[in-house]
Amino acid sequence: MRIRLRARTRRRNLELGLLLFAIAIGLSSLALVELGSLNRIDGGMVGLVIGLSLLVIVVHLALRVVAPEADPFVIPIATLLNLIGIAEITRIDISRGDVGWDAYGVRQVVWSALAILCALAVLLVVRNHRVLQRYRYVAGFVAIALLGLPFLPLIGLNVNGAQAWIHLGVATFQPGEIAKIALAVFFAGYLVTARDSLSMVGRRVLGITFPRLRDLGPILVVWLLSMAVIVFQHDLGSGLLYFGIFLVMIYVATGRAGWVILGVVLFAGGAFAASRALSYVGGRFDGWLHTFDANLYAQGGGSYQLAQGLFGLADGGLAGTGLGRGSPDITPLAESDFIVASLGEELGLIGLFAILVLYLVFVSRGFHIGFAGQDDFGRLLGVGLSFVIALQVFIVVGGVTRVIPLTGLTTPFLAAGGSSLVANWVIVALLVRLSDSVRAQPRLVIE
Repeated sequence: MRIRLRARTRRRNLELGLLLFAIAIGLSSLALVELGSLNRIDGGMVGLVIGLSLLVIVVHLALRVVAPEADPFVIPIATLLNLIGIAEITRIDISRGDVGWDAYGVRQVVWSALAILCALAVLLVVRNHRVLQRYRYVAGFVAIALLGLPFLPLIGLNVNGAQAWIHLGVATFQPGEIAKIALAVFFAGYLVTARDSLSMVGRRVLGITFPRLRDLGPILVVWLLSMAVIVFQHDLGSGLLYFGIFLVMIYVATGRAGWVILGVVLFAGGAFAASRALSYVGGRFDGWLHTFDANLYAQGGGSYQLAQGLFGLADGGLAGTGLGRGSPDITPLAESDFIVASLGEELGLIGLFAILVLYLVFVSRGFHIGFAGQDDFGRLLGVGLSFVIALQVFIVVGGVTRVIPLTGLTTPFLAAGGSSLVANWVIVALLVRLSDSVRAQPRLVIE
């Protein structure tokens, strides 16, 4: 018992040390941004970030009571990414002359505080992750309802051509960000009960077992849902994200590569058809394939944004121009869709790789939490939530660097966007709760 208590104390002390280190880097980044662009440090923004940092410390103190066995790396990594994002968004605000409460950086601090409070509430309310399995169908219904909210009159809102937002008086919100968590809970709960029928029977072709036609219902339903998001909401990135979550979770549940191959073929075929039938999807593909075409570059809604982001990355080179010394504001939506390009310009390839390593460690810890669990629901949920972050980072970075077509998703924790911050901090809370449950559960000892 004493050994276990000492292990808990060491784990929480490690988390505290990493948190303080993350806060120091975040505050240093903000100071460098202001010194580089203003030649002085603005005490107001620094004070807001210090207040946000104290709120994270409160979450840490709460973990010592409600989740003492939790993974010590997840919250510090999320905090560091969040603070780096605030620093770069503040840099873009300064270059545009945005000040006061209307500045994106200030709003990002406010949304971050709200997101962290939501994460704390999840930790206090969800004391055992297995409870979520009972509400899997409720989660599925909630996900569908959230995806339908933007089509309601009065609150539905079209932003940059995507019908994926709702208006809440003083702020806008993207319900699909919360829907991805609800879908992960539903998929985990459903696949636990349907795993045997989806994994044990099928036809073997070229060494790969493919499912029977009668078992294709789940993947076809999720595929149709993803296509509906692309067609009606004009949101290619979210459609890919939802379908990708289901594919990886069904693969983990069944161990059959046939599901993945079939899913990739279905989505690729649907995306190709959408690129021919829907002008906005076709425009994404044209901008990807012909980014530096002069006519497309000058065309409204063409490849200007993507090309400017690539120019910014090239200007940053290996070591970057330095925080506060670049010109990230030249790229449209630099604080949200293209914050990766903004950071790549000022931090360079080295700094961008360091950020990607943080994501890699975060996702690897999430996978470890999932696979270390002894219950199938927790395993699938942990992998699904971690893959949400991994796939979203790939879609965003791949789009900005022209590996895949640009989709318009936000970079987790870094980009400006309140709904994304709330959803991703809730994912952090659920992973922390899962890790505590995994370590606290009794172990079977065979002598």
